[in-house]
Amino acid sequence: MADRGFSDAPDLWLGVNPPASRKMLIAAVESFATHGYHATTTRSIAERAGFSPGAMYVHFRSKLDLLCAVNVAGHAAVLTAVERALDGVASPPARLRQLTSAFVSWHARNHTLARVIQYELRAIPPERYEEIRPLRRRFEQIFREELQRGVQSGDFSVSDLRATTIALLSLGIDVARWYDQRQKVGPDELGERYADIAMRMVSAEPHGTGGAAARTRTSKRAPPANRDALAPS
Repeated sequence: MADRGFSDAPDLWLGVNPPASRKMLIAAVESFATHGYHATTTRSIAERAGFSPGAMYVHFRSKLDLLCAVNVAGHAAVLTAVERALDGVASPPARLRQLTSAFVSWHARNHTLARVIQYELRAIPPERYEEIRPLRRRFEQIFREELQRGVQSGDFSVSDLRATTIALLSLGIDVARWYDQRQKVGPDELGERYADIAMRMVSAEPHGTGGAAARTRTSKRAPPANRDALAPS
């Protein structure tokens, strides 16, 4: 059963009004994370939010609308977090460290929400997935561009840009599967540990300092980023 890790991100829904809609979204996240989308009923969501069984339809047309709303908001939140993490960071190794750490720590800190946006995504039909596709493409684009930046500077050695991009994304996404508040390692520390792993994956200095040793490694020139490639879902 999922714990109440969702409460670690209370600010995400502050702009949602009326308050009843906000409660429905919170209840939906907790229900989807605990039981899965298909096993969750609209009745259970409404009751979890403290309303009568039919109250959900006053605010959302369907259970699918709730799932889509949660996914759009969740993906936008993690995208904002990683973009902010790169502000003011100059060197490619330091940028990749910050990016990986922010992506991983967000998935740990918001593991209940992350579990829904990463593992219940398959329940969304193709026509509704178009609402989320640009956000997921942006994740891949950011990681790919940072890898490419490091290859071009000579700081990274990456033989397969796409495979490495997917591997780095998977580090953060998988955290949502196993992480909960019982873990001894906190989100920020976990992010730093995974950033070390990312640096080793690209043969960079573990602490993101780059330096002569990193710049003299043999590196393959990265191809132009494919902005239409979709991150794994």
